[in-house]
Amino acid sequence: MNIVMIEPLGVSKEKINGIAEKLVNNGHKFVYYDTRTQDTKELIERAKDADIVMLANLPFRKEVIENCPNLKMISVAFTGVDHVDIDVCKERGITVCNAAGYSTNAVAELAFGLAISVIRNIVPCDKATRAEKTKDGLVGTELFNKKFGVVGTGAIGLKVAEIAKAFGCEVLAYSRTQKEDAIKKGVKYVELDTLLKESDIVSLHVPLNKNTKNLLDENKIALLKPSAVVINTARGPVVDNTALAKALNEGKIAGAGIDVFETEPPIASTHPLINAKNTVLTPHVAFASKEALYTRAQIVFDNIDKWLQKKPQNLIV
Repeated sequence: MNIVMIEPLGVSKEKINGIAEKLVNNGHKFVYYDTRTQDTKELIERAKDADIVMLANLPFRKEVIENCPNLKMISVAFTGVDHVDIDVCKERGITVCNAAGYSTNAVAELAFGLAISVIRNIVPCDKATRAEKTKDGLVGTELFNKKFGVVGTGAIGLKVAEIAKAFGCEVLAYSRTQKEDAIKKGVKYVELDTLLKESDIVSLHVPLNKNTKNLLDENKIALLKPSAVVINTARGPVVDNTALAKALNEGKIAGAGIDVFETEPPIASTHPLINAKNTVLTPHVAFASKEALYTRAQIVFDNIDKWLQKKPQNLIV
């Protein structure tokens, strides 16, 4: 098989080659591109002869896929696969696997990093300290005894709920499927509107699909308490960011910690959240701890190994 990694995965080339050694020793060809490209023609050039493609979050759309006549399998080094044209893959019988679980701890931890940064004014406090100022006007609030709303209780959402409980929060949750383990740990499932109306912190952990796009639209954002804080480490389009920025600037909600946007960073200076009040913005870094990046590299290679053994894992299609 001709296996092509069309973009770097955030770990050293030496480590990638070490993980790939098993496949190479079994007679497969492995090609590794250690640069990213947004150019469709270049993507086609990289992938056109591949039997198997490995990628992280580069868009892999119809035009590219249709120019890869030998393509049989895509191993995605991400949990979400909305950047891959799944419908075309289905039509062409191409297997798609993801790297589910690699970043559970990393994303959950950053969600709390963002939450605490917002409610304790850490960024403004840093600026004040460097400017020889005091805490005046910067006294924040605690997580303890607050209602923490978790939207989506997959692996990451459950981890967030667990950490919130450890902080002494009452945890409300909304999800398509209620998890018995969560309920046993004291998580209370409620309707989305109830969660939005009652929560002090709302943390989003749902995939992006037709049902979740603009899940937090202007009407849903209007349900939030004036003291509420929104945390988004899921996918940018899950939130109507224009409506969110408007609510922040008008003081209708207290703050937001945002790691994901409609497109991958760098984010344009004209993005509505760039100048929104009381926000902490990070450049889609929640998944990107050193530990998580190495784990996902192992998973995407293991996906290929299992698929070659006709024992596919982490199947999307």
